[in-house]
Amino acid sequence: MHHSPHPSTQYTIREHLHRFVHWTRRRRRAALGLVLRGICYGLGTALVSTAAVWVQHRF
Repeated sequence: MHHSPHPSTQYTIREHLHRFVHWTRRRRRAALGLVLRGICYGLGTALVSTAAVWVQHRF
């Protein structure tokens, strides 16, 4: 069995939620930027793919 020199810490659901909320508050701007970038990439990909399919069926 693996014995770690550092004992594992058991967190309650409330502690996990509290830590997650603080983590998201500190990184909100970066997360929103990544979401916006993902949306833009998705829309661009959809537009180019739709245009490619249209051109293939048109000609």
